[in-house]
Formats: sequence, C-alpha cells, structure tokens
Amino acid sequence: MSLLHSLARLLLGCTPLGRWPVRVRGGVAAGARWTLYPWTSYWRGTHEPAMQAEFCALGGGDIRGWNCWDLGAHFGLYSVGLARRVGPTGEVAAFEPNAVSFTRLELHRRMNGLAWLKCYQAAVSAQSGTAELIASEPAATTTTTHLAYEGEDQFAGLRTVTTRTIRLDELVDVGELRKPQFVKIDVEGHAHRALEGMTHTLRTARPLLIVAFHSPQEIDGVLAILDPLGYRHREIGRSAVEAPVRVGSDYFFSPPGPGTFSSVPPRQ
Repeated sequence: MSLLHSLARLLLGCTPLGRWPVRVRGGVAAGARWTLYPWTSYWRGTHEPAMQAEFCALGGGDIRGWNCWDLGAHFGLYSVGLARRVGPTGEVAAFEPNAVSFTRLELHRRMNGLAWLKCYQAAVSAQSGTAELIASEPAATTTTTHLAYEGEDQFAGLRTVTTRTIRLDELVDVGELRKPQFVKIDVEGHAHRALEGMTHTLRTARPLLIVAFHSPQEIDGVLAILDPLGYRHREIGRSAVEAPVRVGSDYFFSPPGPGTFSSVPPRQ
C-alpha cells in the first residue's frame, strides 16, 4: 500500500470526512444517502451484486407495504434499501449487536428519514438475555465481532463485550414487530439459534429467507429447522436447485406452495 493511500485511509477513518454524505449509486439502496468511508463498495453499488439482485427482485420488484427483518445488519445497506422499498406502510427491523456498526446503521437511518426502520443494538438468538461478543481486534473499534461458534473457546486471549440477545417471537407476541414476509440472516454462525427464537413466526408467517452460512454446525441447525417445514433452497448466484449447502455461500429459502423459488411470498 502506498504512503499516499495509507494517509488517505487514516484521514478518512479518523476524521469527520469519513462521514461525508454521498449517494448510493446502484443496487438495492440506490439513491439513498450514505457515508463516504469505510466500506465504499456499499455506496458504489458493487457490494455482493448477486445478493443485491435477489433483494431487488423480491415481490417481482415491488415490496411496498412488506415487513422485513435484517438480522446482522452491519452498516444497514440492506436495511436502508428494504426500508426505502417497503415505504411508510411497511416495516423493517434491523438487528446489529456491534456498537461501532450499530452507530453507523442508526446514522444511515436518520440520514434517510426512515421512521419505519426499527434498529436494535442486539443479537438475535434462541433466548432473550445477554451474551458475549468476541472480537479479534480492540472491541471499541472493530466491526467484526461474533457470538461464539460451537466449540470455540471465547476466553483464549480474545476480547469480549457483553451484548443483549433477543428472541424474535417475543417481539411479535407483544406487538412490537409485525410478522415478516422476508428475513435476511447473516449472523456469523448463529443463524440456527436465531431461527430457534422465531419458530412460531416461521410456522405461521412462512417468510422468504436469505441465509449466509459460516459453519457446518450452522448449516445442520438451519436445515433441521427448515426442512420439516417444507422449505427448499437454492444457492444465490448459481442456478442449481437443492444443491448441497456450503460454508461461505448464501442461500435463498422458499416455503412450499405457489411461487417456490420466486421472490414472491405465499399468501398469508
């Protein structure tokens, strides 16, 4: 990396210039107000093109009035994009436990005036309570924390920070959230625990799902929940249907019935 490049990164990362407002050039959040740095691929529209295409195709391209959940929202690219597409008659709930990421997520929500985007600084899990986020870098600056993987020794010299956990069925039961037509899950090996916390919602709402996989245990746990409900899957970015699920890939899950593998949910 050149000295000039290093200085530019330092300037953008450590000064208010990193939050200079820009417009998202393309993809699911095209036209939204965003911040300049970091993760510039977000506003340039080049981040995960196959995934963004799936979001744009939801509902045949029209998801006005939909209710959507974004589990593992990071800076909110998909949360903001969904909220702009569902409009004020819909609702989007974004969950991000990392404090640094959540701060930027909330900033992007305010920049775009999205009152119907609900942001929670929490991890979704099988139970409500607290858990330890693990960070390989100083917890005050990193955006790459995660809940412990099965068998991971979270005390082996790694930094941890306590976070709130939420069981999503509880938020639906008390009327805080509407049942979703679509859920995105990218929670670093914890997707099966997130689904365990929304099993009633899965059975009654049968939402479309996009799931990112990070571990074999996560894959086994997710399939153990979704297969008995009749969900089928395809890998995003590939045409093969029902191919073996792989770590490091993203999958579109569709419930049984009309519209399987389309981006249109069944009637509820």
